[in-house]
This record gives sequence, C-alpha cells and structure tokens, in this order.
Amino acid sequence: MPKSKEYQIILFDGVCNFCNSSINFIIDHDPEKNFKFASLQSDFGQKTLRKFNKNTEDFDSVILIKNNQLYQKAEAALEITKQLSGLWKYLSIFKILPTSILNFFYNIIAQNRYRIFGKSDTCRMPTPDLKERFLVENS
Repeated sequence: MPKSKEYQIILFDGVCNFCNSSINFIIDHDPEKNFKFASLQSDFGQKTLRKFNKNTEDFDSVILIKNNQLYQKAEAALEITKQLSGLWKYLSIFKILPTSILNFFYNIIAQNRYRIFGKSDTCRMPTPDLKERFLVENS
C-alpha cells in the first residue's frame, strides 16, 4: 500500500492582501503540492494555534507546520522558500542571519501590511480546482 503524501500547513492572515498574494505565489511555485493552507482566522487555524499554545488573536505572522514543528515569521518564510521551484529556494541562504535581525525586518512589514497592501473584508475563498489545498475544520 503506497504511503500517503505528507504535507506542510501554512497559516496566514486571510484578510491581508499581501498575505493572499503570497499564498498565490506559493501555489504557483509549489508544483509538488507540498503545502496546504488555512487562514489564521479559520476554525482550523484557530484550533492549530491553540494546539501550539499560540495567541489566537494575533495575525501578524505567517506560520508553517512541518513535521509537527511550528515555524513562524521570517523562519517560516525562509523554510517555505527552500521548497519552492526556481531560484526562490536560494533565499534560504538568509537563514545564516540571526533570527532577531530577520524578524526585525519581518515585523516592520507585518505591522504595516494593511496600510501598504490593503485589507479585504473577508477571507480568501479558493477556486474549485484549489479547494483541496485549503484546510477547513470538520465539525
């Protein structure tokens, strides 16, 4: 019996235009379909945040769950880029910098993302062909 494919979960701010554009970019550069997605605001996102004892009202960070380990902010972004197609994987070279420096710049963007890129009134709704890549909580 073939082993089912292990995937990684990316949690993102579902009303942030920059975050939604980033998810579109990841989808376009993830031909192996390594990632599945959920908004931080969704039932699935909230349950996952609680599981890892994270604040359920703080949406300033992208979160990656890989091998049951949580990565967030710059660390998550660089871990994601390692697995993208094309030259994007080479951005992971920045992991040599201290996390505090990387997160300093990450936080500047995160704190200004709505002002710079705008905000949607609702979370992203995936197209029918992408629906399998988005996780929802089953009640």
